[in-house]
Amino acid sequence: MFYDLGSALAGVATPALAIVAFTAVVRLLMHPLSRAAVRGEKARAALAPEVRALQEKYRKDPRKLQEKTLELYRDNGTSMFAGCLPALVQAPFFMVMYRLVSTPNPLLDGTLFGTSLGTHWFGAFEHNAVFLPLFAVLAVVAFATSRWQAAVAARSGGPQPPFAKLLRLLPFGTVAIAAVLPLAAGVYLLTTTTWTLLERACLYRAVQLPPRAGTSARTRTR
Repeated sequence: MFYDLGSALAGVATPALAIVAFTAVVRLLMHPLSRAAVRGEKARAALAPEVRALQEKYRKDPRKLQEKTLELYRDNGTSMFAGCLPALVQAPFFMVMYRLVSTPNPLLDGTLFGTSLGTHWFGAFEHNAVFLPLFAVLAVVAFATSRWQAAVAARSGGPQPPFAKLLRLLPFGTVAIAAVLPLAAGVYLLTTTTWTLLERACLYRAVQLPPRAGTSARTRTR
């Protein structure tokens, strides 16, 4: 399957460009799921102040806190897991892309600036001229993603330390992954992480939450 898909893509464009183009097409197809995820995240962020008020009020009664929190989300037409399901549904698509750029197929026979897309950085350090700039750009995207995720978590009452610190470090895992997988995987990772960062930034401006029963006017405009 992956060999045939790689062969078909390699016949359409140069392998590196084919990886970028195919990744973009897949991400476009998943755009409705990304929009749903952002809508869920914004819904949780809008209710975060009220959730914190409930946590303060019922901090000595966990059962009552859970009931009131669920009631708050229900009254506003959302849930504390809003946005999580779309992200999980996207996982199989990312697995297909991962297998495509890591399983031997004609795409890996192509080159990027003279370096085979099937080359691994470990064991082939003479190709630093290609890999080191790739790692640098991945690190820049990871840093921007980390700052973005931290800001979103702060608005929505996300994970607290030490989980908040772990959340900030996760985006940098792309650099480590690119170091142990073929160069083709690095091209894919750079394309998809950059797409995610730009897409989310645009969606957070474009997606508007519909008014819900029980939501204050101030909250609705956030």
